[in-house]
Amino acid sequence: MDRRTLKRLDEELREYLDSMVEGMGRPERRAAMAAYVTGLLLDGERKSIQPMAARLVDNASETEAMRQRLQECVVISGWSDAEVFRRLGQKLERELPGLEAFVLDDTGFPKKGTHSAGVARQYSGTLGRIDNCQVAVSLHLAGENGSGCIGMQMYLPEAWAKDTARRKKAGIPEDVGLTEKWRLALAQLDSALASGVRKHVVLADPGYGDCGDFRDGLVERGLDYVVGIKGETSVWPPGSTPTIRKKPPGSRGRPSSRHYDDKHPPVLVGVMAKELKYRAVSWREGSRGWQSSRFAAVRIRTAHRHMNGVPPGDEQWLLCQWPQGAQAPTKFWLSSLPADTSIRTLVRLAKLRWRIERDYQEMKQELGLDHFEGRTWRGFHHHATLCAMAHGFLALRRALSPPGPGEMDAA
Repeated sequence: MDRRTLKRLDEELREYLDSMVEGMGRPERRAAMAAYVTGLLLDGERKSIQPMAARLVDNASETEAMRQRLQECVVISGWSDAEVFRRLGQKLERELPGLEAFVLDDTGFPKKGTHSAGVARQYSGTLGRIDNCQVAVSLHLAGENGSGCIGMQMYLPEAWAKDTARRKKAGIPEDVGLTEKWRLALAQLDSALASGVRKHVVLADPGYGDCGDFRDGLVERGLDYVVGIKGETSVWPPGSTPTIRKKPPGSRGRPSSRHYDDKHPPVLVGVMAKELKYRAVSWREGSRGWQSSRFAAVRIRTAHRHMNGVPPGDEQWLLCQWPQGAQAPTKFWLSSLPADTSIRTLVRLAKLRWRIERDYQEMKQELGLDHFEGRTWRGFHHHATLCAMAHGFLALRRALSPPGPGEMDAA
């Protein structure tokens, strides 16, 4: 935003920031938190501390004092990221219209060197490759009218989890260890639900959806899901009735625990998807008109480790996409939504996951989420939390004054 726009929204922004930072320490700290968010919202090529400080003051002689206040706020102050996200989740839940989903994903932050907390050569979906970077898992509330980040935590690679010296230097808390990304995701959902955010359907890509323990964790929490999976996933096809074969009378040994259906044995999703019947489904209007593709949806049961005696999963939806002109189906989802759910609803929710990609794009390009230059655990998370706070303000503003049709397009 330019200064003129921000000045026009001064009262609205002040009320928003007051609701986010109230009670978060001394007035000087709260003022610094508000100034940091204002700096993130202001136009500027870099959103690191020094250039933001220069943009926040009217007189260049005041830049250093502002820089010190921002530095203290983000790198040293002990305010609670969890409390800010709790308030942000409650506010978006109350005020952002049309919310209907939790969206989970992780994003990468390219880094040079080895000293920044959590940096390592690791895979980043954002970069599409293994590179030197930090990776953070985040939770977002989403609907067709907007979305916002209500949780973010850095994933700590094994090399960092076991390196006491590096942990201490980067200020990594003792209770933070090697935790799988899907477990971080479930913990963020737990925090959101505990704060009073309503239960919504959970959306995620195959990095999470392929994990049976993650899907089971959602079911245990009473959360429905529409999650991506890979074509190599094994399922019991429609119409199958897998049962355990009875042991012949008089035979020795343990009874078999494997399930069988000779007429409908388990099959890979990517193979079975080629035999399904597809129909055209439209899901969202974009700059090129209504987005449409071909989809098929059938009821299946997962066959994870069925050779080792793992029983069939509960019946659920398998949604497949086969775009016109593609040689084979390209995308697959599992969903625990009820059996009477329409294919149009399944498609619309599966495609709603684009909101998190939009959030990442806005948070990085407009608000400088990946511009933080510090090396500490606290600094990274304070910066990310304040970026989410700034983005929440934008999300609410855009919901009140939505863009014209096609301005927010997605694939």
